[in-house]
Amino acid sequence: MKWQGRSRRKYTGSKLKTSCGKRKYEIGRESAETHVNDTKRKNVATRGGNRKVRLLQCNTANVTDSTGKTQQTTIETVSGNSANKHYVRRNILTKGSVIKTPLGSAKVTSRPGQDGVVNATLLD
Repeated sequence: MKWQGRSRRKYTGSKLKTSCGKRKYEIGRESAETHVNDTKRKNVATRGGNRKVRLLQCNTANVTDSTGKTQQTTIETVSGNSANKHYVRRNILTKGSVIKTPLGSAKVTSRPGQDGVVNATLLD
């Protein structure tokens, strides 16, 4: 289980005196790391009875051009990613990654690992 609470040590390395242990609201999960492949989704139950749709694999994107027209197209490959340079080589989709489509290069505007869909805007 991933934990996103405060560290139990100071930056110097000494231990902090904790008044409480790990809390339910501090838990985290591993990232989805959406790959370019045939579409595969997974539902994840979250706090408050809500849910997130993890997009594990996807090969289609909703691409919007400068006029506002949106059309669904296939993703050929990931050509750039500011989050991690190694994601390009592994074809991992994240928000802000640049994808190559038949319409041209597009930048991903959605969060595929949390939204369950790939939305992108066409780059000029």
